[in-house]
Amino acid sequence: MINVIIVDDDNLVALSLKTILEANENIAILATGECGQDAIELYKKYIPDILLMDIRMQELNGLDAGLQILSQFPEAKILFLTTFSDDEYILKAIHMGAKGYILKQNFECIAPSINAVYNGQTVFGTEIIGRLPEMINRKNNLDLEKYDLSEKEFEIIRYVADGMNNREIAAALFLSEGTIRNYLSIILEKLQLRDRTQLAVFYYKHYI
Repeated sequence: MINVIIVDDDNLVALSLKTILEANENIAILATGECGQDAIELYKKYIPDILLMDIRMQELNGLDAGLQILSQFPEAKILFLTTFSDDEYILKAIHMGAKGYILKQNFECIAPSINAVYNGQTVFGTEIIGRLPEMINRKNNLDLEKYDLSEKEFEIIRYVADGMNNREIAAALFLSEGTIRNYLSIILEKLQLRDRTQLAVFYYKHYI
């Protein structure tokens, strides 16, 4: 059972989410809150598997509440659900270590996203992933030596973050697709990441 807390300043939205999610046999809603302070207090009280939280809220917004929670509970899994695909919000969510950022309009993806985050994945809506390359400040803050990455491996990571598939990366680097697959396997193992989405998020966290 995945234990979830919902925090949204629109009580109707919170109740609707509760109804939708509880239709899934493996999801239990422990509590709902209306602001960032509620999120902090409810998290401390219940220590949920997932905190599903809005961003724009009165008094204390979701991003600031998330930072406070993560400072005390580094393993907290926070999934932001918002109507705003604001670039600044997205980047702050990535930098703070949020496990996902999805839009409220995509109700059908909320339960699958909760399951994915619970299972260790990082979830960002396709419309958000598609916009990440536009947000990049091309100043390399990534210490390659720290992560035991070669320049070639970093170049492949950058291509993955730009949304290129193995065939496109192979063509760009004049290598075979098999070689790119081998590189990716090694890179994921070095960084202890699960998949290409997590690799892209890793890139943006260190390169924005």
